[in-house]
Amino acid sequence: MFTRMKEFRARYGFTQETLAAKVGVCRETIVFLEKGKYNPSLKLSHKIAKALHAKIEELFIFEEEE
Repeated sequence: MFTRMKEFRARYGFTQETLAAKVGVCRETIVFLEKGKYNPSLKLSHKIAKALHAKIEELFIFEEEE
């Protein structure tokens, strides 16, 4: 998974802690998401997209497994 969360977060001046607080997770979750080490649930994806004024598909790019 590739994510553009960091880019969108920067647009709004959000720190990882700020975004984490807005979506109800710990900062470490945001770190793992931004590094592509964790696939978010649909509910969390929606919360993050809403907080960053983006569409889920703009934030998260899932690579097809062959």
